Amino acid sequence: MTQAPNRPSGTSRRGWVIGRVAGAPLILTPSWLLAIVAMTVVFTPSVRSSTGLSGGAVVVLAFAFVALLFGSVLLHELAHGLVARRRGMQPTSFELTLWGGQTTFTSQPFSPGTSALVAVAGPVTNLVLGLAFWGVSLLVPGGSLAAWLAWSGAAANAFVGLFNLLPGLPLDGGQLVEAAVWKATGDRARGAIAAGWAGRVVAAALVLWALLPSVLSGSVPSTSNIIWTVLIGMFLWSGASAALTGARRRRAVGALTIAAVGRPAVGVGHLVSVAQAGAAAAAAGASEVVVVAPDGRPAAYVDLAAAASVPPQSAAATLVTAVSVPLPSGAVVDADLVGEPLLAALGEASRLSPVLVALRDGRVAALVRTADVLAAIRP
Repeated sequence: MTQAPNRPSGTSRRGWVIGRVAGAPLILTPSWLLAIVAMTVVFTPSVRSSTGLSGGAVVVLAFAFVALLFGSVLLHELAHGLVARRRGMQPTSFELTLWGGQTTFTSQPFSPGTSALVAVAGPVTNLVLGLAFWGVSLLVPGGSLAAWLAWSGAAANAFVGLFNLLPGLPLDGGQLVEAAVWKATGDRARGAIAAGWAGRVVAAALVLWALLPSVLSGSVPSTSNIIWTVLIGMFLWSGASAALTGARRRRAVGALTIAAVGRPAVGVGHLVSVAQAGAAAAAAGASEVVVVAPDGRPAAYVDLAAAASVPPQSAAATLVTAVSVPLPSGAVVDADLVGEPLLAALGEASRLSPVLVALRDGRVAALVRTADVLAAIRP
C-alpha cells in the first residue's frame, strides 16, 4: 500500500498522521473518532455502576478506559509491524480504525513461519500487557481509581489478545490457521481458503454464543448487546469473505499463463494482403494476426471484424495494414512468464495498450487482451 504524504496539517487521505514507527506513519482515521465517542457512551453506565462515580467524572473515566483500550490496540499493531520488519516485510502504515487497528505492508509473508510469527506477535503483546496491568492492580491501593484502571487495562488486553487468537480470518488466529495449512500442504491459497471458512464459522458462533442464551431462557437481549453482536459478526463475516475472495484470486494468478489468457497469433509482414494473412493464420492454427514492422517489432494487430468485412474478391489486393490497429512500442510481454511475474508484466504493458503481443524467442506467440486477463483472475 502506498504511503500517504505527511501534509503540513498533519492529515493524510486516510486520516491524521501522529508520528512514524519503523518508517511507517501512525494514522488515526476519521472512523476512529466515531469509535472513541461511541465506546465512551457505551461504557459510561458500566463505569458508573462499578465505581459509584457520577457526573462528568464517570465520563472522563470511561474515556480513559477507551483510550487505554485503543493504546493497547496500537501496541498490538506495532508488534505486528516490528516483527514483520525483522522478517523482511516493510510496514507501510499503522492505522487505528472503527474496528480497532490494521497494519499494511509492502509485501506478503514469504513463508508459513514468517506469517505465523507476524500474526502471533500482536496477541502475545496484549497478553503480556494484560499481565503487567494485573500486576499493577495488585500494587496500588484496593478500591482506588488507579486500581480500577489497572484492572480494566488487564481485562481489556486479555480480551484483545484472546479474541484475536480465535481461529478464523480476518483475526490473527486465522493467520495461524492459514500458516498451518500452508505449511502442511505447501499451498498458501488453500490455507487462506481454510482460514476464511473458519472465520465464517467463528462469526456465526459468536453471534449464537452472545444471543442464544437469552433466547433460550425466554429473555430479551439488550438493544446494545444485539447491536454490538451483529456489528462484530458482520465485520468478521465480511473479513472472512474478503479473505476467501483474495485466496481464490491468488490461486487464479498462480495458474496464470499466456496459453490461458492469450489467443494464438501469427506474425506477418506489413506488405502482405488480407488473403495472405488469413492463409498464414490458418496454416499456423492461429486465430489472431499481428503485423510485424521491418525492424521485427509488433506494430499492429488485425481487427478481425474489419478483415471479415473485406469482400473475398478484394482480399488479395487489400493490404493487411488497412484492417489493422496500431500498437505502441513496448506493448509486449514474454510468453514464457507465469503467475505473479506474468501478471506484473501484463499490468505494466497494459498501461500502453489494452491489447498486447506475447513473444517467445522474439517471435509472435499470442495476442492478449486485458479483458481476458481480468476474467481469468476474477474469483
